[in-house]
Amino acid sequence: MELGREYFGPLWKFISNDEITDVDYNGREVWLTNIYNDRFKASQSYVDENMTPAFVEQFTQRISNVVSKQFNKRSPELEAETSELRVTVLHESVARSGRSISIRKTPPVIRISAQNAIEENYCTREILSLLVNCVIAGMNFIFCGMPGIGKTECVKFFSQYIPGNERVITIEDTMELRYSATNPGKDCIEMRVDGDTFSYADAIKASLRLNPNWLMLSEARSKEVKYLLESWSTGVRGMTTLHTDDVRNIPDRILNMLETRVDADRLENDIYQAVDVGVLIRKRRAEDGTVCRYIDQVCFFMREKGENRTLMAVQDGRLAKREFPAQIMHKFARRQIDDPLVCTEVERELSEKGARR
Repeated sequence: MELGREYFGPLWKFISNDEITDVDYNGREVWLTNIYNDRFKASQSYVDENMTPAFVEQFTQRISNVVSKQFNKRSPELEAETSELRVTVLHESVARSGRSISIRKTPPVIRISAQNAIEENYCTREILSLLVNCVIAGMNFIFCGMPGIGKTECVKFFSQYIPGNERVITIEDTMELRYSATNPGKDCIEMRVDGDTFSYADAIKASLRLNPNWLMLSEARSKEVKYLLESWSTGVRGMTTLHTDDVRNIPDRILNMLETRVDADRLENDIYQAVDVGVLIRKRRAEDGTVCRYIDQVCFFMREKGENRTLMAVQDGRLAKREFPAQIMHKFARRQIDDPLVCTEVERELSEKGARR
């Protein structure tokens, strides 16, 4: 589905701005988020003049017609998606401050690069090399952090290091990963789930019949995490995201998603066997006042000799370990990686960027 500029009226000036990533209207004000992680209000005079009740009603009606869904007190949430936008509207019966509109850009681009990750203090060279080597070694990742922190961008960045001959299946309800577009020529099947007819659990089960090497879930929210762990335990590798503020809380967050206490008791050990790497992304304010994202924590999950262990490799954005247990080193050795803190793929990319400058 495509929506032209005529649908967005006064909001188009923000949507067409390449530096704006999110446009949020709360019924009174328009708040904007840009690629530099700054969040700020649009001019109130512009909002008062343009975001009239007539326009908001017209915009909502157009979206409702395009997706063929009712929008009223009985159906107070309206969602639409284009190739580069995700639109959500909440009815005033549930959004008491007034009808609310949220527009997020989901372009098929990878905003992070090895060079800017280092230059902008997203992570150090050694941390970057460690995580890329983990991808090359076929480890399973969970990226975590608060909503809007950039977990999906992190998945998009690191997933580009998956070898090109390995089949990737992505499973999403809103298409944001864009793996096929950002990794042209690589083998990928992109699945879209619908809670009514084709659930996350259905998609995960179906994907296992499609010869996947990697299974990527845009976000682990509920009971589907059980099927994801089961698929990873078969040897399929994967990446997903979830909301938590510490990598050490990942196992508990997963257990809380399960439907029954029996599932939780049975799967606790499986988490430490199936999940290899946890990555936490945070925001911090730099000395010049700008807000930047960075990789704050990295941990390895292990189950060894009947015990579940969490090994912190990165803490407070700094490398906490330079040597790793034999269980982890064995996974690197299978891909001929002798030093996890040195990555030939990263060094090649950095040297190519340097040569082009």
